[in-house]
Amino acid sequence: MTAPEFSRPEFSRIVDLRQLDGRDVELVATAEECARLAERFGVVQIDRLKATLSLAREGDTVQANGRLEARLVQSCAVSAEDLPITVSEPLALRFVPAKAADHPEVELEIDSTDPDEIEYSGTAIDLGEAIAQSLGLAIDPFATGPEAASAREKLRTETDGPFAALAALKRKQDDGAD
Repeated sequence: MTAPEFSRPEFSRIVDLRQLDGRDVELVATAEECARLAERFGVVQIDRLKATLSLAREGDTVQANGRLEARLVQSCAVSAEDLPITVSEPLALRFVPAKAADHPEVELEIDSTDPDEIEYSGTAIDLGEAIAQSLGLAIDPFATGPEAASAREKLRTETDGPFAALAALKRKQDDGAD
C-alpha cells in the first residue's frame, strides 16, 4: 500500500522566519499557478495575481501588511457571461504560532479591522497560500454583469405566468420527438 499523495498548494511561497530582515516582499503567480488557482476558485481564468507585503516580526508573531492585486474572469451568477474583474485590496495578515493541543480554545470577538490570523508551526510560513486564500475571499461568488437583468426577465417569463406549465409540456414533447 502506498502513502497518500498530498498536493502542494497552487501558489506556495515559503518564507523562513529566521531570514526576515525587514525588506518588502513581492509575490507574483506564474501562468501555471494562476490556472491552478482559477480551477480551485471556480473562475474562468486568473490573468494576474500579485501581492506586495512588508513583513515585521514581533517575537513569534509576523505581521504582513500590503496590497493584493489580481485580474480575473469569472462567470456572471445569472447569465453565465464572462465578467472581467479587477481586485485591488489592502492586506493585513498576522502569522501566529499554532496553539498547543492542551490549551483550551478561547472564543474571541473579531473586529473587521483586525488582521486575519494564520497559524503556523516550525520556522516557516507559506505567504503564497495566505495570498491565495485572501484572493479566494475577495472573489464575489454572486457577481452579476450587464446581461443579468435580461437573463432574469427571460427566466421569469419562462417560469411564471398562466402558460408556463403548457410551455414546459411543449418543450418536453418537442424533446421527446427527436
